[in-house]
Amino acid sequence: MTRSTPVVGIKDVAREAGVSVGTVSNVLNQPGRVSQRTRHHVEQVIARLGYVRSESARQLRAGRSRVMALLVLDMGNPFFVDLAQGAERTARDAGLAVTLCNSAQSARKEAEYLELFAEQRVRGVLVTPADPSGRSLGEFRRHGIPYVLVDRVADDTEGCSVSVDDVTGGALAIRHLTGAGHSSLAYVSGPSHLRQVQDRRTGALAAVAQAGLPPAALREIPTDRLDVSAGRDAGARLLGLAERPTAVFCANDLLALGILQFMYTAGVKVPDDLAIVGYDDIEFAAAATVPLTSVRQPARTMGAMAADLLLQEAGDRADEHRHEHVVLQPELVVRGSSLSRR
Repeated sequence: MTRSTPVVGIKDVAREAGVSVGTVSNVLNQPGRVSQRTRHHVEQVIARLGYVRSESARQLRAGRSRVMALLVLDMGNPFFVDLAQGAERTARDAGLAVTLCNSAQSARKEAEYLELFAEQRVRGVLVTPADPSGRSLGEFRRHGIPYVLVDRVADDTEGCSVSVDDVTGGALAIRHLTGAGHSSLAYVSGPSHLRQVQDRRTGALAAVAQAGLPPAALREIPTDRLDVSAGRDAGARLLGLAERPTAVFCANDLLALGILQFMYTAGVKVPDDLAIVGYDDIEFAAAATVPLTSVRQPARTMGAMAADLLLQEAGDRADEHRHEHVVLQPELVVRGSSLSRR
């Protein structure tokens, strides 16, 4: 049986170097208070012994974590990868690390992660909520740890938020399709409790009305997930309809790519037989067999701005912080999946 190597502590370093524990602490945390000769000697001992200071202990003494948490709905969605990159860049510039966690659209997992973040006393949390009731965030608030909602507008003044105008985004997609001559449309949605799904539907219906079409012109095809597999399932359902729509708007790009895959396998031509518009404009959208038209969200900008707001609230001047609700505008990127019918 192999024995584990004993952990070298600060007392071991002090004993080996022949100095006090306070001197070693100063070398690590306030090197200017130690002479160059002593500092060099202690650093040599640290290197020889392989001492690594306990960051968790340091944070406990200082009362300030160097970790920011990011809790997203689906780490399998490249949109959230882009968002995380924006947040990580801002956090790194401030000397913080980012812990990325996945709620998988589960309110239970969200609550469990928030409890863990509270136990770890993270500097703050960026979160795309999965719990429509807001209960888990309400309970988290009592710990006094700041959080910022990402990809969601805050319904109250208890925290900051950075989001995209999804109502406008949904309207952009449908206006594009009706402008191309489509009057029989479908909206392939995700879980109905997600605010983003609801807002994109609202915008889509507004654009249908603006085009002079009845609400029934937009048929909803609900899904319980926002992934490629759910898109393929939705594609099969679309193909089985007695009166198949000529165009489909999807709540995200993964759904749209799943439908595109299914239609290609079934011999349905895109866009000749079915036009498709996605949402998010992930990297794979432009690289699809038929490049996907999509509503672009500035994901990296969203992550960076949310992290910056969190740093402001968690900083030394937190008392001066005022909650902000930033709403960014989406942009339609037209590609080959939605050619004009006129």
